[in-house]
Amino acid sequence: MAQPLTFKPAPVDPRSDLERRLNAAPREHAEALLALYDTLQAAHDKGILDAVHGMVSARDAIAGKLAEFAKDPEGEAGIRNLLQSARLFAAIDPRHLERFTNAFTQADSQHKLERTPPTLLQLFKRVSSEEGRRGLSFFTLLLANVGRSLKP
Repeated sequence: MAQPLTFKPAPVDPRSDLERRLNAAPREHAEALLALYDTLQAAHDKGILDAVHGMVSARDAIAGKLAEFAKDPEGEAGIRNLLQSARLFAAIDPRHLERFTNAFTQADSQHKLERTPPTLLQLFKRVSSEEGRRGLSFFTLLLANVGRSLKP
């Protein structure tokens, strides 16, 4: 008759695998660790770590203030407005927003160079140019849609 084999598995220490991985981490992830250290130092230099530490330390007080604010009608309206604003900004194509920002910056620098207000003829020339008509078209469409949304 067959005799059963005695098998006893070697005990496994889960900490030994963690220690091995921890010891190998500086070699395997040296570049990532250096980037993390640089980021951590920059956050410390700018005071961001102090701000985060303060927020974590005062989390109960902050949560209490937020809860008080949220239960007021103004707080509820503010939170809803914030969410709607986020939806509005999410709907804007970043390329369009970048172009608008560049156009605004250009217009601001050109406006600063003007020593006197433009004449009505100069304003008419600006408005009647192709770019002026394109801009007016956008803003009149925006104005019409805002007016439509205000209709009871």
